[in-house]
Amino acid sequence: MLDYLVVGLGIAGVSICEELEKKKKSYRVINDVSQVATLVAGGLYNPVILKRFTLAWKAEEQLKIAIPFYKSLEQKLNVQLDYKLPIFRRFASIEEQNLWFEASDKAGLSAFLSPKLLKNHNPYINAPYGYGQVLHTGRIDTALLLKSYESRLVSENKLLSETFDYNLLNIHREYITYQGLTVKKIIFSEGFSMKKNPFFKYLPLTSTKGEYLTVKAPELRESNAIKSSIFLIPWEKDVYRVGATYKWKDISNQPTEASKTELLQKLDSILKCDYEVIDQVAGIRPTVVDRRPLVGEHPVYKNVFALNGLGSRGVLIAPFASIQLINYIEQNGDIDVEMNIHRFTEKYFKGLHP
Repeated sequence: MLDYLVVGLGIAGVSICEELEKKKKSYRVINDVSQVATLVAGGLYNPVILKRFTLAWKAEEQLKIAIPFYKSLEQKLNVQLDYKLPIFRRFASIEEQNLWFEASDKAGLSAFLSPKLLKNHNPYINAPYGYGQVLHTGRIDTALLLKSYESRLVSENKLLSETFDYNLLNIHREYITYQGLTVKKIIFSEGFSMKKNPFFKYLPLTSTKGEYLTVKAPELRESNAIKSSIFLIPWEKDVYRVGATYKWKDISNQPTEASKTELLQKLDSILKCDYEVIDQVAGIRPTVVDRRPLVGEHPVYKNVFALNGLGSRGVLIAPFASIQLINYIEQNGDIDVEMNIHRFTEKYFKGLHP
């Protein structure tokens, strides 16, 4: 009998597996390629909401956990994942400069917002009002992380590459069976696919489709991530990631011409050099109505758990949330009330059985 079955291998699934290994628990992972949000993500970690100059939810606590987490993964997988990347917030007006200076004086934000006004020295970027720099930022190579972690699981015979069939799951009080596997507990971390999950479909998970462009701009030579109405992220030599869009009605992973046009219009308001679009990708972010993750235990089945709804900040939230979930299961620890799925149980859970 195995200790755990983990369904889904995005950034949430990887974080769960790492916590299980720390606890020396046996597990298997089932994963397919239906959800690609982590794979196509920009991978930026940034503690500040740059639209409003406010600190993101528990960002400081999450950052302290995330940086060592990715460092340990780099050593385990023998790859570089964490690129220390400055993020410059492009100001659109004098008023925005003043709001930035006010925010940089506030408790909690002063550690992450530089009070200095930075002038733009790149002739190919339109930024007459300069920048403010966010501190302690970077980019995780999420595509390489998933590829490397998947290869490792395959080599250890821990990964089943298939679509999970809920009809084949049999839950008993002391154990769970699934296609020849017998496990003590199961954790679903399947991203937007959770909408089809009969055990957790009552939760108010929503979708936010995000699209990115990849452009080549040899003249640009910019080494910082620039945040304006979009992000311009250095990717590799002369290549940049541009995004992302936020669409709430389209739940396909297919790129659209409308989003491409939207991104290009915003990019053209920033760049003053030629560029070539070389790729466009899309993914569905699993988001929640109150913008908090979904973490915890099923209301009836005490060996069935979920970790989902990480939205656009999964790189920071996933290690933080997985620690709390596994500690809750194994050591009767607490799950932060703001992300515990029990906050929705009374309102949305209507029956004892899925």
